Amino acid sequence: MKIPSAQQMQELDGYTIRKEPVSSINLMERAALAVTGEICNRWNNSTPIVVFAGPGNNGGDALAVARLLSQRGYQTEAFLFNINGKLSEDCRENKERLENCPSVKFQEITSQFEPPQLTADKIVIDGLFGTGQNKALNGGFASLVKFINASPADVVSIDMPSGLMCEDNTYNVRGHIVRSRLTLTFQLPKLSLLLADNQPFVGELKILDIGLAQEGISHIDTPFCLTEENEVRQMLRKRNPFGHKGTFGHALLIAGRYGMAGAAILAAKACLKSGVGKVTVHTPVRNNDILQISIPEAVLSHDQNQEIFTTPVSSETFNALAIGPGLGTEHSSAIAFIEQVRHAHIPVLIDADGINILSEHKGWIQQIPQNSILTPHPAEMQRLGNRSIDSYSTLAEAIEMAARHKFYIILKGHYTAVCTPEGRVYFNPTGNSGMATAGSGDVLTGIITALLAGKYPAENACRLGVYLHGLAGDIAARKLGEESVTATDIIEALPAAFLHLRG
Repeated sequence: MKIPSAQQMQELDGYTIRKEPVSSINLMERAALAVTGEICNRWNNSTPIVVFAGPGNNGGDALAVARLLSQRGYQTEAFLFNINGKLSEDCRENKERLENCPSVKFQEITSQFEPPQLTADKIVIDGLFGTGQNKALNGGFASLVKFINASPADVVSIDMPSGLMCEDNTYNVRGHIVRSRLTLTFQLPKLSLLLADNQPFVGELKILDIGLAQEGISHIDTPFCLTEENEVRQMLRKRNPFGHKGTFGHALLIAGRYGMAGAAILAAKACLKSGVGKVTVHTPVRNNDILQISIPEAVLSHDQNQEIFTTPVSSETFNALAIGPGLGTEHSSAIAFIEQVRHAHIPVLIDADGINILSEHKGWIQQIPQNSILTPHPAEMQRLGNRSIDSYSTLAEAIEMAARHKFYIILKGHYTAVCTPEGRVYFNPTGNSGMATAGSGDVLTGIITALLAGKYPAENACRLGVYLHGLAGDIAARKLGEESVTATDIIEALPAAFLHLRG
């Protein structure tokens, strides 16, 4: 699913109007019907509705929703803010339609505004500003947003939370953005709706299909996409019924200093549950007993050091290498790490302390082989880059680094972003807050490493891996509740995740 810019969304609306053909006012009615239907599905008509509409097309949407809700028996109050005496054509048309709807208490605000009482039992429909917003709100609209945010009422935003821009909000005024419980965006997601910093404004996100032209969508050229399940199903290959261990690959996992053997165990178990033929874990000698007991299916390779990684391993007999979980960042481990990675001639995944080592020795990044996969969480990415200050700039750094060094960078989060060497970004829709638990990243490392060892192309291994990881987390959360999910639960749900994708 493509993630367009604000300009591209406007062009898509225009394309649909010309191509279908459909009038702009009827397209607005279609959008309003979709919003109304979603509200009616969630709240019954005993819920009082207060609509705040701006002077543009987002306000037109909101006024149409007010009319449609009143026709369905909702007690509806609507305020149209026309401070400058200039409404869009469709907003004016919907204003006139609403004025002919006596069941709605309607006011057009041109100067003074007497705010209504917003109580906890009411729903506020935010239709002040949509995708056209390109600067921070100020003046009276900023005050109105603060009034809405200070109320106990739940807020439903149409298309975008008012004040939130579609892409870069680095220099926005966060106190001047509506905080929504639910954002109902039209047809396609917008970039800022997927970024962690903006979650307090977005709340729950739902994408409403309003029938915009599929041909127009196909013409949109954007580097940003939201992965869909049908894409992932096509990536997952059928297994060779005559295959053997070698067919499905031999993975080398270098992980787990003494005291952090759990990271090695979780990554190895996840790898074994994700279709790999064989896993060898290279780890300090003192981890021997716990790994032999915990994962008898894995082969152990002992480091010369008793407690930390100091000895690079020949990777000639392996199909993929993962390095970093629980590794530690001691100087001798760092030296062994760069020796291991720069001489690797197989697909490489670098996670956790591997990324921390690169953050401490940034000159070494030049020595990392092209097409390597790095899996930082945002704080690790900020240390690896130039210590960006928000989600948008952190993502921008990941995109730039992936393109400059020809890496795949998996920026982990609620919508994990797979950044490719070609500059494309695939956001992942699966997963939940229960996965914010120790060891979850080690599980992801194991899944992707299994796919790499099984000779999946790097991009498919990344996108399929993060989707499976999140899907397993969702399956575990449905069974256990988000609060109770552990990394082991995610591993145990992997079989169900694979079965789901295989239909």
